[in-house]
Amino acid sequence: MSQTRIRIEGAAALALFISTIPAANWLIGHVGTTCPPGGPCLIPVAPGVMAPSGVLMIGLALVLRDMVQRRLGLFAGLAAILIGAALSAWVAPPAIVLASAAAFLLSELADFFVYTPLQRRRFVLAVVASSIVGLVVDSAVFLHLAFGSLDFLPGQILGKLWMVLLTIPVVQWIRRRDERLGIALA
Repeated sequence: MSQTRIRIEGAAALALFISTIPAANWLIGHVGTTCPPGGPCLIPVAPGVMAPSGVLMIGLALVLRDMVQRRLGLFAGLAAILIGAALSAWVAPPAIVLASAAAFLLSELADFFVYTPLQRRRFVLAVVASSIVGLVVDSAVFLHLAFGSLDFLPGQILGKLWMVLLTIPVVQWIRRRDERLGIALA
């Protein structure tokens, strides 16, 4: 696989990563099985467990940031975090701007610090472990700052975890393909 192809994959991962941010903010205000006035739209993530609908995109964002770093390098991964935090603050509803930006920044940095040392030796484990750490940080910080309550914490964690688990086959395929083609990591 050529370096050009690797850069194209990295750019695609970056574009998808960035798109998850406005998508999460739009979902939280518009899509759910229940949308209480003044509250987030909720979706079921397990029997009897509800979560704000934006969790779907945030779980995916954690994995996509890892892909950006894998294809474009360490500094691109860090730049993606900063761009994402700024975009999160810009597109979030006014009532949750601080919560959205802070949760995004802190969770993606937590993801970065877990993913980076593991990714060369254990790529799939690095993606899963870093995403789990990131989704717990994101959930706790966002809920505390946005709503002053951790009532939806189990649902937030579970909803994001579902998205991470759904990506595992793709992450495994990327690892196998990279190994088969002898792709050096960025």
